[in-house]
Amino acid sequence: MSIMLSEDERAELVRRAGSWDRRAAERARIILACADGMSNVAVGRLVDVQAKTVGKWRRKFAAEGLAGLQDAGRIGRPKADLVLSDGERDQLVRWARRAKTAQYLALRAKIVLRCAEGGTNRQAAMDLGIDESTVERWRARFVERRLDGLQDEPRPGRPPSILLDQVEDVLVATLESAPGRDTHWSRASMAARTGLSKSTIGRIWKKFDLRPHLQDAFKLSTDPQFVAKVVDVVGLYHHPPEKAVVLCVDEKSQIQALDRSQPVLPMMPGMPERRTHDYYRHGITSLFAAFNIVDGSVISELHRRHRAIEFKKFLVTIDKAVPVGLDIHLVCDSYATHNTAEIRTWLGKHPRFHVHFTPTGSSWMNQVERWFGLLTDKLIRRGVHTSVKALEQDIRAWIDGWNENPRPFIWTKTADEILKSLADYLTKINPPSQPSKE
Repeated sequence: MSIMLSEDERAELVRRAGSWDRRAAERARIILACADGMSNVAVGRLVDVQAKTVGKWRRKFAAEGLAGLQDAGRIGRPKADLVLSDGERDQLVRWARRAKTAQYLALRAKIVLRCAEGGTNRQAAMDLGIDESTVERWRARFVERRLDGLQDEPRPGRPPSILLDQVEDVLVATLESAPGRDTHWSRASMAARTGLSKSTIGRIWKKFDLRPHLQDAFKLSTDPQFVAKVVDVVGLYHHPPEKAVVLCVDEKSQIQALDRSQPVLPMMPGMPERRTHDYYRHGITSLFAAFNIVDGSVISELHRRHRAIEFKKFLVTIDKAVPVGLDIHLVCDSYATHNTAEIRTWLGKHPRFHVHFTPTGSSWMNQVERWFGLLTDKLIRRGVHTSVKALEQDIRAWIDGWNENPRPFIWTKTADEILKSLADYLTKINPPSQPSKE
């Protein structure tokens, strides 16, 4: 049975062959291939269907034309109409578009909105990329119970075995007591106290982010000028003055030249580098460093002792290294060697030097401390040196390498943010007392 196509029929079949409707596209491709004179078997191989399927649609097209490719109306219970009120449509749109809506609820809202536009459940499922049974379920739930039908129903299950009083008891004991002579609770000791299992204790602690085994360090500054110094130093970081350099200055004292008692074993696949826990000391040195906050370069000097006289020598080195036409703003701590009468006299004779002290106990504000951390991690901590001279040579070489490609640090916190963070922490550990009621 040959198939002859008019120009209009061919154009319509080509359009259907590229449509999203899989069945319509398949049937259009079958007829187009038949019109090219191919046999049913050849068309079946091309379209990946059985030859009898090709014969079926060939006959229907020959008898009825394009109308023969449509599905016959199915007999069955009519689908309930889905009509939305204005209020329901607005609520469904909000659920579907709001970023904080639960994903399951947003999908159900999209299903109902798509069904309300008309078309079959299959078309709605294909548009949303979900299974047809999912569309059928939530369409029926909405028709029966409207918006309430899209919410999850309460699920039956075993009631919780851990009472709120028991959870409170664990939390209070963890925060306000210690287990006998021990310094902190463990899961085992808390389980023995409460009668709960160790895994239950672990889940409670995890839920409330409690970690008794961890301890962190802190130090609150007692400097009466804390606020003024924070504003001053942070202001320098964010807005360095023109025609000036800002240098963060400090000393890394007591750097030990350590030699391991046995040779270091190199790293191998499956095994990290290994070194002995004991070592031999071969002397110490002190590193004076000035970190330029703009370009990250470092001015440095090594001395075997750490006194005001060595600090003055380092100031002379800075004075020679910085071009004459620039002012020098030094950020340093209030350590005794930085503020002796001899140092103050020298600074008075060099008016281009301006000293900005960080608050007492706040060395974290000095950017050179971060640079010292890099030096420690990358050279000193794992270094092996048989003499102070070898240690100093390595430090100088590392600093020279740093200055070949210096990298400044970016200070992001403002003074207001630092002070607010500190105030929030102090409020948390010392909550304001409630006024007494009379």
